[in-house]
Amino acid sequence: MFRSNARALNRALERLKNVQTKVNEALKRSGIQEKSLERKLRIWLRKVEENVPLGELILEKRSSCAIWLSDKDVEILEKVKRLEEQGQDLIKKISVNKSSREIVERVLGPSFHPQKTALEMLDKLKDCLKKKNVQKIGVWGMGGVGKTTLVRTLNNDLLKYAATQQFALVIWVTVSKDFDLKRVQMDIAKRLGKRFTREQMNQLGLTICERLIDLKNFLLILDDVWHPIDLDQLGIPLALERSKDSKVVLTSRRLEVCQQMMTNENIKVACLQEKEAWELFCHNVGEVANSDNVKPIAKDVSHECCGLPLAIITIGRTLRGKPQVEVWKHTLNLLKRSAPSIDTEEKIFGTLKLSYDFLQDNMKSCFLFCALFPEDYSIKVSELIMYWVAEGLLDGQHHYEDMMNEGVTLVERLKDSCLLEDGDSCDTVKMHDVVRDFAIWFMSSQGEGFHSLVMAGRGLIEFPQDKFVSSVQRVSLMANKLERLPNNVIEGVETLVLLLQGNSHVKEVPNGFLQAFPNLRILDLSGVRIRTLPDSFSNLHSLRSLVLRNCKKLRNLPSLESLVKLQFLDLHESAIRELPRGLEALSSLRYICVSNTYQLQSIPAGTILQLSSLEVLDMAGSAYSWGIKGEEREGQATLDEVTCLPHLQFLAIKLLDVLSFSYEFDSLTKRLTKFQFLFSPIRSVSPPGTGEGCLAISDVNVSNASIGWLLQHVTSLDLNYCEGLNGMFENLVTKSKSSFVAMKALSIHYFPSLSLASGCESQLDLFPNLEELSLDNVNLESIGELNGFLGMRLQKLKLLQVSGCRQLKRLFSDQILAGTLPNLQEIKVVSCLRLEELFNFSSVPVDFCAESLLPKLTVIKLKYLPQLRSLCNDRVVLESLEHLEVESCESLKNLPFVPGNTGMINEQMAWEYMSRTLG
Repeated sequence: MFRSNARALNRALERLKNVQTKVNEALKRSGIQEKSLERKLRIWLRKVEENVPLGELILEKRSSCAIWLSDKDVEILEKVKRLEEQGQDLIKKISVNKSSREIVERVLGPSFHPQKTALEMLDKLKDCLKKKNVQKIGVWGMGGVGKTTLVRTLNNDLLKYAATQQFALVIWVTVSKDFDLKRVQMDIAKRLGKRFTREQMNQLGLTICERLIDLKNFLLILDDVWHPIDLDQLGIPLALERSKDSKVVLTSRRLEVCQQMMTNENIKVACLQEKEAWELFCHNVGEVANSDNVKPIAKDVSHECCGLPLAIITIGRTLRGKPQVEVWKHTLNLLKRSAPSIDTEEKIFGTLKLSYDFLQDNMKSCFLFCALFPEDYSIKVSELIMYWVAEGLLDGQHHYEDMMNEGVTLVERLKDSCLLEDGDSCDTVKMHDVVRDFAIWFMSSQGEGFHSLVMAGRGLIEFPQDKFVSSVQRVSLMANKLERLPNNVIEGVETLVLLLQGNSHVKEVPNGFLQAFPNLRILDLSGVRIRTLPDSFSNLHSLRSLVLRNCKKLRNLPSLESLVKLQFLDLHESAIRELPRGLEALSSLRYICVSNTYQLQSIPAGTILQLSSLEVLDMAGSAYSWGIKGEEREGQATLDEVTCLPHLQFLAIKLLDVLSFSYEFDSLTKRLTKFQFLFSPIRSVSPPGTGEGCLAISDVNVSNASIGWLLQHVTSLDLNYCEGLNGMFENLVTKSKSSFVAMKALSIHYFPSLSLASGCESQLDLFPNLEELSLDNVNLESIGELNGFLGMRLQKLKLLQVSGCRQLKRLFSDQILAGTLPNLQEIKVVSCLRLEELFNFSSVPVDFCAESLLPKLTVIKLKYLPQLRSLCNDRVVLESLEHLEVESCESLKNLPFVPGNTGMINEQMAWEYMSRTLG
């Protein structure tokens, strides 16, 4: 009995000491500095320090004589076991305490293929991070060899163990070829959660340094460094004693860069050996690579890729699913012919050229167009497609929607060929820098038909006249610091594209400048500070796309009458007061964007009516007030002109009152593929969302509005500070003969007088397909009241957002919950001062399977809910919950954790809950 108890005590002590070590390390690494929080951890550590010596003393005294353990000794054994269990929970709470998204942020990109050499390099990099005498680590190798993939994998591996890895913060910055100190500092500052005024910009380095010193230890990953960077000037305090445990990892194509930055360790990422290159090639090509007929040739193709991962992946995916031997032989011949024999980088370009050669002719030019944008630039897909159409690379005869569909399909094909990749935000793409280098190399080396001048994002101050030749077809000087444009330029009769956007210092376009480009098809001057354009602008008879977005000083334009081929006109957020003269003569015009034109006051009558090819009219956020026929201002366009446009597919407009948009316009909404309607007399109101059919009504009395016919086509409805909502809803309930099945999202803001009118209870679910519901300052005690009021069953609801509902006591009760929320995935609740619980299950039968009520609920976010006591009762386990955030909910006592599923909660709540658990 003694030996059994002694062994159990000994094992328990060993486990407890291991946990004690992990807790100490985790506490140190998590970067917690608030003394009140540390004190709660110390309570557990103190108990461990008190009980471990007692347990060891028992073992020492009892080992010399085989006697029974006393009850007091057994009590110590049980305490040790309890402390060990509490310690394990504590480690989990520390993980919760310091959100992994705060310590490490995921970096998106191609996945890391787990081959032996790659894993060894990753292990070597991790070992360097653990060495005390290593602060700066260089990762170098040729373009496309996998440097970024290696450090991205390191970053994302640290994310998996964010709370227990050694750094208080991991910072990722992409530097790029054209290093901009301020931009890199701003990226670091943003990661540190810092915002700066213009006056503070000169103090960026000092502020970053002070913040990083406070962190104690950090990891900074600088990806794609082309030139040595002065880390002290950047604000990185590696030389200070308190930062000795901090590290910097940089990637570069040049070992010299690493050496000049005085790295302590340098890891070369080399091309793959033959065996691993073949494995990676087969992984991307698929089973066809090992077929009897193809395999011998495939081996030679893989060999021609020279072990370069980028080339292997690109060529492999190009040949994926192609079993024809003839295709493989042709590929091999192209590879052998296209790869130069001297410069290794040119050999890479040769392999990339093979993927280029596989493209259809129109796709080749579309691909090369993407290289006109700066390095690491995220290109908006819709804008890219319009460029392609304007230059004539895509068939401009299709309808706008068909044109967009074709363009998106082409983009996806380029992504599948690894020639494009996802951008940093939704619906954007960008080029890998090696692929971009190849495209620029190709355009400069192929001579006639491809010649482009690409100097985007190079920090140019003066216009590079010496680089111009008359045969240049595309000119991209976007995102520079040009101070002025010259009046005299070598005439470029073949120039079709001129991209100058982002040169914010340019205040004037000289008359002689545009005369040098008589055959322009695309002119983009977005973001420049011009007030108008010169008279020579009217001579651009071939112009198809004029883009002047964010030209906030632009007040007027010369007449557009002579630009008969113009298809796309973008004046977003310009200062124009009236639509340009001569617009009515542009029978080819298919796209007009004058969104956020806050000073637009005049559209002459008949102008819109003449635009017979117009497919897109985007006036979201415009100040122009549309009149109704018979009530219009003299000489001004009316909404009736819009309804007469035969090809219109997208319309975004603002009207003063919902009553002005009568049932007569029903045929218009039916034929539109997408619309955004805002009804509001308030000038500053934001336009509605970006869905297919968005309707927003703000600051309007809707008591007499009959909009049931309009809601048949609406996918998103936003009601903002509207009087008479009870009357409008009663109208819908009593008069609607069918549900509004298109509606996917409903937002109601400020509805303080919700009341159920007598006999108004709906037997029909008005919004049966509703997926998103947002309620702000709505007078409800429970969301369930909407069931009776609007018939809401919420069967399809995925997202629920509630804020400022001061009467709300619970989100849902049994009546609404009983099997009616099968698709709810996320709940956000903020500033509901009387909310006591989320779900009330008190009357659910004992034999009812409560878990099935919320089978897909994975995310709950709660903030500023002072009366919230619980989420649900003890009978219910939220088994699908993956993410839980709680902030300023002082009364919350019970959290719905299940084994292995702790969710994520904020720092303060984690400690409050932990201290109760530990007693």
